[in-house]
Amino acid sequence: VQLQASGGGLVQAGGSLRLSCAASGRTFSRYNMGWFRQAPGKEREFVSSISGIGGVRYYADSVKGRFTISRDNAENTVFLEMGSLKPEDTAVYYCAANPTRAGADYWGQGTQVTVSS
Repeated sequence: VQLQASGGGLVQAGGSLRLSCAASGRTFSRYNMGWFRQAPGKEREFVSSISGIGGVRYYADSVKGRFTISRDNAENTVFLEMGSLKPEDTAVYYCAANPTRAGADYWGQGTQVTVSS
């Protein structure tokens, strides 16, 4: 599966952004999907994941209550709604297919999110 992330940008602290990740292929609903992020000088970290039909979601403690993951299987797209953004959320955000806490089977190219204070 090929993944194309979009929606990043520059936002002030407290603001919101919505990331999208479009996937190729006709078996999108078979994949759990997720988001990771990597800040400058830091390792890539898990942000959130969602099961194939959307019934199970996981979040990192750092984003719980502020970010919401969702998916539209008819459009082969997964979303990450980010609210109450903080400067420490600044990172390149990657979408991924079949994520685990440590990695994933497939990766998108990343989209930059910058939160100014």
